[in-house]
Amino acid sequence: MRIRGKINLALSGAFIVGLGVAAIGAYKVLTDAAIENSLREARIMIESASAIRSYTADSISPLLQQQMKVQFLPYSIPSFAAQTNFRLVQKKLPEYSYREPTLNPTNVNDRAADWEADIINDFRANPERHEAVAVRQTVLGNFLLLARPIKVGAKVCLTCHSAPEAAPPTMVALYGSQNGFGWKLGDIVGAQVVTIPLAVPLDRAYHTLMLVMGALTVTFIVILVIVDLLLRTLVIKPVVGMSEMATEVSMGKLDGPEFVRDSNDEIGRLSAAFTRMRRSLQSALKMLEEQP
Repeated sequence: MRIRGKINLALSGAFIVGLGVAAIGAYKVLTDAAIENSLREARIMIESASAIRSYTADSISPLLQQQMKVQFLPYSIPSFAAQTNFRLVQKKLPEYSYREPTLNPTNVNDRAADWEADIINDFRANPERHEAVAVRQTVLGNFLLLARPIKVGAKVCLTCHSAPEAAPPTMVALYGSQNGFGWKLGDIVGAQVVTIPLAVPLDRAYHTLMLVMGALTVTFIVILVIVDLLLRTLVIKPVVGMSEMATEVSMGKLDGPEFVRDSNDEIGRLSAAFTRMRRSLQSALKMLEEQP
């Protein structure tokens, strides 16, 4: 194998090894970044839901209290308002889901599943904990979830959840008196839970990784072409010329054209040394011929 091929092969091998190492490191970094980005979006969604809950509790519910005595209006319920708003958001971001599961909800549809109850009970056991991040494994795949506790933070919540006799009659008539009561101020009764398939951030990371690896590959090919051209121009071509001159000299052909390389680099100095050697050999042979 020629020097040019050996150098190209060595560069290619080094690139493949480097690309593999870079891919492993980059995938880890990109995966973490994609997951953190998904969690950041989930936090924004929970903050938006919390803002809607607060606005509904502070500004909407007081205006509808009198009407609630005649007809139950779910729009006055913070949980209903937050989840209804999220369904509009979900039309643009269908991969995300939002729930407010509760251990003892008024509406049984909001009752926490076993895994959701575990999250709520963990918040109850650790009241100083304000957020939980976990990966949930299901038959449909792994899901990334972000949860925050729902705490009874205002006495207005107890209007509907302290005791059946204190709740609006229209609500009791609709949902019954068995569920959603017995709440106390400061209790953690539920959680805000945002979930997203883990495949979504992983796909983002993989797509970004492919772009990065593609860019690195194109860059290497350009560098390899440039190195190959420089190698052929600055090294291979001069060495081949000196090799041909040395071959001719070794065969006794001393009248051929000289190989001249006007440069101050190693190849130029080697060319000058070959030229001096040829001239010295010519002089030596001429002196031998002149002797009687």
